[in-house]
Amino acid sequence: MDQRGEEEKIIRQGNVSIILNSYNDLFSDFDPRPTTERGLSEDFLDECRRAVRDKNSKEAGTELRILVPKNKRNSLEESLIKRRLKDHFVKHFSEKRTDLRKTQRAGVILIILGMIFMFISYLAYSSIIFSSEILRNIVLVITEPAGWFLFWIGGEKLVYRVKEVHPEYEFYQRMSDVKVSFHGY
Repeated sequence: MDQRGEEEKIIRQGNVSIILNSYNDLFSDFDPRPTTERGLSEDFLDECRRAVRDKNSKEAGTELRILVPKNKRNSLEESLIKRRLKDHFVKHFSEKRTDLRKTQRAGVILIILGMIFMFISYLAYSSIIFSSEILRNIVLVITEPAGWFLFWIGGEKLVYRVKEVHPEYEFYQRMSDVKVSFHGY
């Protein structure tokens, strides 16, 4: 097999393959800090998202192959970049997991509060607690709409807000376990 054929085979073997002109393509052009602290390029992260989204969920994220020109490879730089990528993906996975759990918890709490308000409304309507007609009507006017409002807002958080957070959570979950390898081309 010729060299070109082997390069194409390497690209196809990796679950996520990214071709770079230099290591700097991984990082933000506006960040002058050292490799261990630099922010990752949005272009690089977008390409990773696209590649992971296009892959099967079982295989995506297990290996990230970064292809760099052979004459620009540096093993010390590569080990620093591997650590930086791992730290970035693990940190953001943890943040997204926390966001997802907070959103789910808030949704459940709002639904429970809505149900409590609806129960209070039921008690007021059935005149079990309140003997005064005016007090009962005031409690009904406040608790019934509040109960429905909280119930529906909680449901909206559990269904729609979780769907908004989930793609990023899933991406960082896959990438937090990624095995990064560098190859020359």
